[in-house]
Amino acid sequence: MKFEIAVPLLGFEGVKEVTLEKIDDIFMKMQAVDDKYLSFTLIDPFVLREYDFEVPTNIQKILEVDESSNILTLNIVLIQNPIEDSVINFIGPIVFNTDNKKAAQIILSDDSKYGIAEKISNYLK
Repeated sequence: MKFEIAVPLLGFEGVKEVTLEKIDDIFMKMQAVDDKYLSFTLIDPFVLREYDFEVPTNIQKILEVDESSNILTLNIVLIQNPIEDSVINFIGPIVFNTDNKKAAQIILSDDSKYGIAEKISNYLK
């Protein structure tokens, strides 16, 4: 699936369009359309932990989100070897509106209960 980045990715403001490809039931690959060398591994946070936040009103408007929208929330994961050393950015979720193919990264406040680099091993059982 191809998505328009409606709100820039922090540090990657030049990325305007990405493709999203399923790797398995937990991981996905987000690839910049204009840069074949720029890709991110994303993870479904809901398979690891309870995870909730409010999508700010301005982002809801930009993504054209309402209560009937199909939303996909993923987090960037930095894969390490061994996999248990990988870290997840829970403070910067990426929200995808799969209905209109728009996406935005949300930066949660510093006082949220989530971290920017939490080890995946904290959630593996």
